Amino acid sequence: MSTGKNKLILFCGPSGSGKSTAVKHLLSTISELAFSVSATTREPREGEKNGIEYYFITEEDFQSKIEEDKFIEWEEVYSGTRYGTLKEEVYRIWDEGKHVVFDIDVLGGLRIKKLFPENSLAILMSPPSIEVLRQRLIDRKTETAETLERRVTKAEFELGHAALFDKVIVNDSLANALLEAEQTVREFISK
Repeated sequence: MSTGKNKLILFCGPSGSGKSTAVKHLLSTISELAFSVSATTREPREGEKNGIEYYFITEEDFQSKIEEDKFIEWEEVYSGTRYGTLKEEVYRIWDEGKHVVFDIDVLGGLRIKKLFPENSLAILMSPPSIEVLRQRLIDRKTETAETLERRVTKAEFELGHAALFDKVIVNDSLANALLEAEQTVREFISK
């Protein structure tokens, strides 16, 4: 399949940066986009449905898909928990005539950008500071002290890759960040 006009829009950033909110906004405002559902070995959270938020698969099934070269990229994001982008998911969306939008971790996004350098737009959603990010995660009331520290440490690592992205959007005002994301994506897909 030719990938000449097929685009990939990669939204990366730490938990609490606003990347999921930006992706939901774009999907509701730009009809040419479709969401790439990632596969994961983690258990579903309350309200999550298989095939909607993620494809929830076993560790054994994930490993088989790696061995069968079914992933464009995959990563052990947290110890014992893997996430990956299935090739068939991307091709399904392209076959529908749409551009693929991802809500993906930094390393996975950069891998896709490397594979499809001309067709990808890599956007890093960034909090104004690590302190603001920490407070956002606390306010969610979904983190234990241990998972909070793990997410903050990971955020510092992820934000250290900012120079590798096509665009960094600092989410200090959600309305402004969403507007900037929408303008950036519309410009990219119109090329």
